[in-house]
Amino acid sequence: MEHVYRQRVYYSDTDAGGIMYHGRYLDFAEHARTEFVREISSPEGKDSTYLDASSVGFVVKHIEVDYHTPAFLDDLLVVKSSVVSLKRFSITLKQNIFRDDQEIACVLVKAAAVDLQNYSVKPLEPRFSKRLGEYMDS
Repeated sequence: MEHVYRQRVYYSDTDAGGIMYHGRYLDFAEHARTEFVREISSPEGKDSTYLDASSVGFVVKHIEVDYHTPAFLDDLLVVKSSVVSLKRFSITLKQNIFRDDQEIACVLVKAAAVDLQNYSVKPLEPRFSKRLGEYMDS
């Protein structure tokens, strides 16, 4: 299973030639990760999230981006996120970015869970880990 997030490329995302800035791919991937965590952690019908309830944040430890072809002004991009690795204190996600059916970039990101009170690493709660496991890349 994978999480799907859609975002349009706006003028502010592009250079004078209408090509999306390379750094904006990271922003789009971040937006998709945020919505992914919100979706799997929110009890149905509730606005509170795992992050709010557990005082947990995720800090990017490592990130890789492979660019295949550019995105352009007004493209509707789809970010498909899946879990590659799930450990006690961290997750690794693969985020494939598509325009229509063409993959234009792939982001691999490892993020550590941290306690927002003291910024030390914090183990993922079993319920959250179980939900993440449903999105394991097979």
